[in-house]
Amino acid sequence: MAYLSKQEHAQVSEAVAAAELTTSGEIVTVLADRSDGYTDVVLWYAVALAFTAMSVFAFLPQPFMNFWDTLVGGWMDDWTTGELASMTIALGLGTFVVSYLVLSWDVMRFLCIPAPVKTTRVHAAAVRHFKVGAERRTHGRTGVLLYLSMREHRAEIVADEPIAELVSAEVWGEAMADMLVEIRQGRIAEGLVVGIADVGKVLSEHFPRAEDDENELPDRLIEL
Repeated sequence: MAYLSKQEHAQVSEAVAAAELTTSGEIVTVLADRSDGYTDVVLWYAVALAFTAMSVFAFLPQPFMNFWDTLVGGWMDDWTTGELASMTIALGLGTFVVSYLVLSWDVMRFLCIPAPVKTTRVHAAAVRHFKVGAERRTHGRTGVLLYLSMREHRAEIVADEPIAELVSAEVWGEAMADMLVEIRQGRIAEGLVVGIADVGKVLSEHFPRAEDDENELPDRLIEL
């Protein structure tokens, strides 16, 4: 899905171009709907719930047996070992299928994904996009990626090694905080513009623009 209009895309691109006027650094912006499908997490949840249901039935079978007897009219007074085993398997399979289908719905999936998992996956995606789109692709290795993942409500700033050696994580954290003030209010483009401006100021301090500097990476926002 598209989060920004053409005008907002242009607004972000113009902010990148303006920020790069005073620095040899190159800023790349990526706006992603999500950083991962989390299919493996959904699968583990479904498996865990299935085994939980089977375990509860194994330890407390009578309530389930009474409920089933009620559904079928109350004629099954004596359960055989085979019937108990079949019920256990059926309960596990049913729980797995229902859990997987429910958690495959985006709203439920992103509510259930643990925060540390989201943070890890977003960081991994940001690094992956940085390696493809910015790392070592400038003459002085001065690329910076500003990455925003909407479903996870996470943002990352990833920089080339020469920049990372000079700029502390706290500095990038301040830029991130300024950006998120706007984004939390639903002003995504404005938030990106603020973040870009802050990154540009930091780069200008450490990597001022040379007279023969060329724009080596595209200014446009990449929306995934």
